[in-house]
Amino acid sequence: MRHKENRITSRIALAIIASMVTMGIAAQAPAKRPTLVVGIMVDGLNSNYLELLKGYFGEGGFKKLMREGVTFENVEYGPGADRSSATAMIFTGATASVNGISASTVYDTEKKIDYPILLDPSKIGNYTNETYSPSALLVSTLADEIRIDGGGIGYVYSIAPDATQAILMAGHAGNSAFWINDITGRWATTTYYKDVPTPIQTRNYRIPLSKRLDTLSWTPAMPLNKYPDIPEYKKHYPFKYIFMPGDKDRYRAYKVSAPVNSEVTAVAAEYIRSLSLGKRDVMDMLNIAYTVTPYPYTKEIDNRVELMDSYIRLDRDLDQLFKAIDKNVGLNNSLIFLAGTPASVTGRRDDEKWNIPSGEFSPRKAISLLNMYLMAIHGNGEWVNGYHDNKFYLNHKLIKERDVNIKNIRNDAADFLARMSGVSNVVTIDDIISGNAENSIALRQNTHIKHAGDLYVTINPGWETVETHNGKEKRTVARSVATNAPVYILCPGITPQTINTEIDACLISPTVARLLRIRSPNASSMKPIRL
Repeated sequence: MRHKENRITSRIALAIIASMVTMGIAAQAPAKRPTLVVGIMVDGLNSNYLELLKGYFGEGGFKKLMREGVTFENVEYGPGADRSSATAMIFTGATASVNGISASTVYDTEKKIDYPILLDPSKIGNYTNETYSPSALLVSTLADEIRIDGGGIGYVYSIAPDATQAILMAGHAGNSAFWINDITGRWATTTYYKDVPTPIQTRNYRIPLSKRLDTLSWTPAMPLNKYPDIPEYKKHYPFKYIFMPGDKDRYRAYKVSAPVNSEVTAVAAEYIRSLSLGKRDVMDMLNIAYTVTPYPYTKEIDNRVELMDSYIRLDRDLDQLFKAIDKNVGLNNSLIFLAGTPASVTGRRDDEKWNIPSGEFSPRKAISLLNMYLMAIHGNGEWVNGYHDNKFYLNHKLIKERDVNIKNIRNDAADFLARMSGVSNVVTIDDIISGNAENSIALRQNTHIKHAGDLYVTINPGWETVETHNGKEKRTVARSVATNAPVYILCPGITPQTINTEIDACLISPTVARLLRIRSPNASSMKPIRL
């Protein structure tokens, strides 16, 4: 009898152990992969403003990302990164030296003009005369890898106010990339991509922006006295911006204003609804871009209210977007990542009454003086080809014809420019490549040799660079700003947390790829963060 009881006890113990093993296996079984991936880029997103305005946000936008997702508070892009190079970094997991995208625009030393880095005359514009393609993007992207993983069955779409950003997010293998045309206000694309989704056709023909914009205005979303940290005088004069039909810059102004985010959200929500994204047994991707950069068409130098209003409105747009995802796909079936890009330097010089040291730096005058200096040393000739985006370009053809050592002439030019008023530092491309320049590793990573200048100048903070393009004066105020921005990832199965330590922007792509259980983009060499 005792022996029989022992056998029963043993069977019970084995059954309990077996059930525990089974439960352990079930707990360790990988969750179902998301069927919808939503990538969101926000130009100019700043952690300080997110913290300042947190109490003004609803529960379904930024707070949802902070509460339920992983927050990377300090993502580093390196020096000189703009909207396009930062977007390329996030989507490729590689720096400009590898992925090819060093800036939105680059300089043509033969024609002596700057041009969009994705310009491709071999393509035709659709709803536009712009001719673009992703050919300058030299590596694969997250969007490409999602398409490849699904054997081409999954969809990849992108929408953005800006053409370059839309194309970079769609990658090489995307179905379509649409942006708002500067001249007509239509949603436009390039014939490189084959799909023209129905929501785009409907918007362009039935409810074009050209008609809707006539009655649209941008005014404060709440009473002025509710905005934090603004001086008393700002509380009595609410801003109002309209986009008049006779204004040739109306669409350009609209594309960098807070209302454009609502247009992008409406198109994105319609994509999700009408294209059945995420509802099949394959992974789809929708990439969208927003902006919260300081509005460059403000009437006053102090544009804090407009900037805070942009954040508050974007929070509401995110809430609407997330609701559309949840209703049509389910947030439990989706992975969302939102990445901020460094804000571009905008604004005007402080009023002279504040006595802030300032001045004007004219690249045209600098080119003339530098050329005269080089002629005195190396003989007559046009030694300087041009200037673009803090970079001077020398005449390589002439240098070769005269058999002048190019490193020597670069050093001569650097010595001269360093003595000019308003210039605080000059480095040559040789210094950057050899590692002799300050912060040379980061500079080298964010420089692609095909588009590199010969000399890189740093203008004194507070000084204005004054340029003329097509008869129109452009003024840019130099200001030392950090190139850091927050990134959020919202995905089923990951533990909500905040990571405060600085991380490289190139880590985002492999981390997202790991969560999706797909391979990383082909130039992504960094190990993913385990969440």
